[in-house]
Amino acid sequence: MRYKPLGFAMALLALTLMLGGAATVLLLAAPDAHAATEAAAGAARAGFDSSWVFIGAALATGMAALGAGLAVARVGTAAVGALAEKPELFGRLLIFIGLAEGIAIYGLIVAILMLNRLG
Repeated sequence: MRYKPLGFAMALLALTLMLGGAATVLLLAAPDAHAATEAAAGAARAGFDSSWVFIGAALATGMAALGAGLAVARVGTAAVGALAEKPELFGRLLIFIGLAEGIAIYGLIVAILMLNRLG
């Protein structure tokens, strides 16, 4: 059986979207689950539904990780091919892979900043 990376990535994307949709439905279907903490937050936050912040933080982290995974797959494949021809390029190729992995860190930082705004 031949490995098809694009088919695997599409299946992973479909699974991610299905799980994200299910999580969104669960968060929107049960808004009273965190009503006690919302009441304790005070009158300044009346009408603010924090479940949207959780959805945004999850999307920021998930999509950034998915994008970083796809980037590392492409850059890593090219780096291994280049490394086979010229082993002295190891340091430069490691920088390219690190830059691709940095995308996931940016998404995580955005999610942390969003969650810190909740208090």
